[in-house]
Amino acid sequence: MKALQSVFLLMLAVPVAFGQVGGHVRSARASEQPVALVRRLYTEVVSRQPIGVTNGADMTTFAPYLSKTLRHRIDLTAACEADYFRQYPQANEKPYFGWLELGLYSGDGENAGPSAFQIERTQAQKDGTVRVYVTLTHAESDERPWTWRIAAVVRREGGHYVVDDVIYLKDKNNPTDARLSKLLSEGCNGPRWVGEGGHQR
Repeated sequence: MKALQSVFLLMLAVPVAFGQVGGHVRSARASEQPVALVRRLYTEVVSRQPIGVTNGADMTTFAPYLSKTLRHRIDLTAACEADYFRQYPQANEKPYFGWLELGLYSGDGENAGPSAFQIERTQAQKDGTVRVYVTLTHAESDERPWTWRIAAVVRREGGHYVVDDVIYLKDKNNPTDARLSKLLSEGCNGPRWVGEGGHQR
């Protein structure tokens, strides 16, 4: 009788155990998807090193990795930049745009041209997004390489993962975190240039 009870309990336990293992596998695979997306995106970033508002061939390349919201922000920023040049066609000064020398996916100035990247970790957020932390490296033959970090904000959209924002993480050169979504709206009111104090509605 005891032998039968043991066999019965074992029969009940096996599906539960496999269900738990299967759950862990599904969970692991789900967490790998944002990493795979970001890895593909930053392979393109290192290869192309885009600077300024993404458009033309670059937008064709990067659009599949981006959320509809982020693509819309980029389109508005491109229209805002065009509006600036319509308003100031004879401007002799270098225009101030937060995105002028910005690598949208990597950072400003020299950080716009990373030569390598490494994905460090992921962090799930309460709003359902996942932050994928990436260390970027810039190396030139006559200079010592330097590194900096960003976090790609990834979320599900239409059954797959997309990048919805990029956070340029604070370091010794930048005292606070900065967000791509905010930089894209500086000086703009939707598609119109309204000046450095302006903002996007």
